[in-house]
Amino acid sequence: MSESDNPNNGAEGDTFMSHLIELRTRLIRAALAVAVAFLCLAPFASSVYDLLAQPMLSALPAGTRMIATGVITPFLVPIKVTMMVAFVLALPVVLYQAWAFIAPGLYSHEKRLAFPIIVSSFLLFLIGVLFCYLFVFGTVFRVIHEFAPASVQVAPDIDSYFDFVLTMFIAFGLTFEVPVVVVVLVRFGVVTVAKLKEFRPYIVVGAFIVAAVVTPPDVMSQLLLAVPLCLLFELGLFVAGFIQVRERSEADGEAEKPAA
Repeated sequence: MSESDNPNNGAEGDTFMSHLIELRTRLIRAALAVAVAFLCLAPFASSVYDLLAQPMLSALPAGTRMIATGVITPFLVPIKVTMMVAFVLALPVVLYQAWAFIAPGLYSHEKRLAFPIIVSSFLLFLIGVLFCYLFVFGTVFRVIHEFAPASVQVAPDIDSYFDFVLTMFIAFGLTFEVPVVVVVLVRFGVVTVAKLKEFRPYIVVGAFIVAAVVTPPDVMSQLLLAVPLCLLFELGLFVAGFIQVRERSEADGEAEKPAA
């Protein structure tokens, strides 16, 4: 029988097309969520940028303002900031659409693990961004301003400021994902908790190297990234160890059940 006569080919093709259609639907819904959030925030784009610029303005002398060197920069940069905030606000919807697409193909035990990972990843990334905005920026900008020569008028360009802030947000947001990474690696047997504990000194050194690369060249900002990175690694070890103990106890309980 030829491949064209095989009835399974048609079924597989229909299944593949249905997955593509569902994927397109999920992507459209996610994009609409971001678009709606952006349209709601667009009238306040200038205020959104002012809020983002507040840590820098607080570290500068009273009355100092930021500058824009491009022709359309005063319009374009607030729009970029608003799009970034809109994406963060719509991220729960985006993650739900991703979850709804992959969940039907997962086993029950995989669903039990995947959903907490998605939720905790979002929350930890958001906490990392807030930690950077509320605590790190104030310290970093104050140190940078104190080191500026008296002959220099500090007036940051808004486009450069946005690029710096976005880089720092991504760095701290990803740093706060360390517990999730540790739990996933341990849960899928890539590495054990005991082995990670053996690597602890190297991970601490690596944390300070990463902090030195992604932060400004001052000790305080490096500490503000490296120390949370080490603490979050320890949190990941604790959670991974707890999950291992619970799974072991559940397995022992299943083994002790009498056969029907």
